[in-house]
Amino acid sequence: MEGIMNKLRHLDAYPKVNEDFYSRTLSGGFITLVSSVVMLLLFFSEIRLYLHPVVETKLVVDTSRGETLRINFDVTFPAIACSILSLDAIDISGEQHLDVKHDIVKKRLDVNGNVIEVRPDGVGSRKMEKPLQRQGGRLEHNETYCGSCYGAESIDGECCNSCEEVRDAYRMKGWAMSNLDLIEQCKREGFFQKIKDEEGEGCNIYGSLEVKKVAGNFHFAPGKSFDQSNIHVHDLQAFRKNRFNLSHTINRLAFGDHFPGVVNPLDGVQWMQKQPIGRYQYFIKVVPTMYKDENGHTIQTNQFSVTEHFKGAERGLLDNLAGVFFIYDLSPIKVTFAEGHVSFLHFLTNVCAIVGGVFAVSGIIDSCIYHGQKAMEKKMEIGKFN
Repeated sequence: MEGIMNKLRHLDAYPKVNEDFYSRTLSGGFITLVSSVVMLLLFFSEIRLYLHPVVETKLVVDTSRGETLRINFDVTFPAIACSILSLDAIDISGEQHLDVKHDIVKKRLDVNGNVIEVRPDGVGSRKMEKPLQRQGGRLEHNETYCGSCYGAESIDGECCNSCEEVRDAYRMKGWAMSNLDLIEQCKREGFFQKIKDEEGEGCNIYGSLEVKKVAGNFHFAPGKSFDQSNIHVHDLQAFRKNRFNLSHTINRLAFGDHFPGVVNPLDGVQWMQKQPIGRYQYFIKVVPTMYKDENGHTIQTNQFSVTEHFKGAERGLLDNLAGVFFIYDLSPIKVTFAEGHVSFLHFLTNVCAIVGGVFAVSGIIDSCIYHGQKAMEKKMEIGKFN
């Protein structure tokens, strides 16, 4: 038994020195105090990192198919009335959503930016209590009325009982409305008076779009949109003006749900129009993103980068294409963020590295100072004897 104990004693990697041979210095005590404080600070920093989750980032190929893309927006146009402004969405598959109204809210703004009226049903004519008769009266209980579509009927006997329905019928045909003064429904509803009453107003439009997950664009533009010979145009003749101030502020633009740490580069961006005619374009690269928190909850969303460009033209060349366009494309690479905690063994390894590293560095510094002092003392003694 005693032989085994002797063998263990020879394995001691930490031989002890008699305290009588220790030499304690003032500099050594100062270095010990500083190194202890540094150890404590690094130790508490390591504990904080261990207790809080860390986010691991990976890049993978996006293999999702058949999904939709949700676009959330909030844009303010201080110089375009809500009755003029329309929203369209078009993608490369050929699908079009013209004059979108669902999930859209518009706020009329005065010149100072104060809210005048909120319109949850979007742009359009005023809602009538009852359809109008041709003679100008209201319908009674058993009467019927079928307004003319002025040649834009898609089927025989189709009725257009409001100015909005007549405009929609023309849009479906790909026709522009040259003179709304001749449309009975528009005259009865006071269409032009409504536009005149909103002159000088602005509009805050916000809501969301659900589109196919393919490249496309959505844009805010004045006038009703329609297709003419496979060309997307906007009918501005009804508003009796051909120049609009497209200055705008993007309060918020996001492709998908919010997740921790996301930065939307267009939030708060402002643009002031200086040329009378043109369109402002945002070219957006959408990056599919998945965020998984420490509880396993997953958020499927997107990030994006953007470049901006204004395309101006001489008067009359871009009247039907003036607007604010958001042209987006999707990246084939998907970014994944996963929250997690550092393992306990990793934490212990870092703590040991902190203690050993600080102890070794402080020992080197103390040794340098100690031997430097000894060398100076010897030189001073030699100088005295000489």
